[in-house]
Amino acid sequence: MLPPCSEVFNMDCMEYMKSIPDKYFDLIVADPPYFSGPERRAFYGKAVSTTSVARKQYPVSDKWKVPTAEVFDEIRRISKHYIVWGCNYFDYVFDHGRIVWDKCNGNSSFSDCEIAATNLFDSVRMFRFMWNGMLQGKSIAEGHIMQGDKSKNEFRIHPTQKPVALYGWIFQNYCRGGQKVLDTHLGSGSSRIAAYRMGIDFYGCEIDKTYFDASQKRFLKECLGVEVINGRTVTQQSLF
Repeated sequence: MLPPCSEVFNMDCMEYMKSIPDKYFDLIVADPPYFSGPERRAFYGKAVSTTSVARKQYPVSDKWKVPTAEVFDEIRRISKHYIVWGCNYFDYVFDHGRIVWDKCNGNSSFSDCEIAATNLFDSVRMFRFMWNGMLQGKSIAEGHIMQGDKSKNEFRIHPTQKPVALYGWIFQNYCRGGQKVLDTHLGSGSSRIAAYRMGIDFYGCEIDKTYFDASQKRFLKECLGVEVINGRTVTQQSLF
């Protein structure tokens, strides 16, 4: 069996979507920026000050823009179904379905959950997966239980990175192998990794070159076992 298609583009998603015919994608997953936030603070979680200690540094991007209604109109035009994260922050009328990601983050100052709009159904579905710094969920089935071995945690490369398990749950429930999925705001590439592992044809756009390259490097390592070390391409087998 051939591996699934996995194509990504370093470009503005609007330019890409304009070239796509109506209802071409079975599902679009989108996690667009809804404010100029964590990336402007240069690290995730605290405001910059002389006393605070940066827990994680991320490159600042001037490419990320809060999407207009035109972006969401295009998403709806080229997809049969869509999932748009952060829907509560946008002044746009989405369909009635909602997905709630419960982060199981206890007393953290971050939001307890994130909300996505969808036209997959008219009700509300919830996925629980711990995601608070080094505290990460164990698996799709046991997301509310902390991963005991922190060496197995996902390595974060993006200020608003979502876990692979979240997209794994989405594709497990709302996709089938061979269907076509688009991520309009690829970011860390978690959606791409989950789609590849589940045999789903995947396409993605990321406008920022730094994060596009970082997500490509992550995909090659986690899905294909390929790394570039000191300018040399190596596989996991050749490392031993």
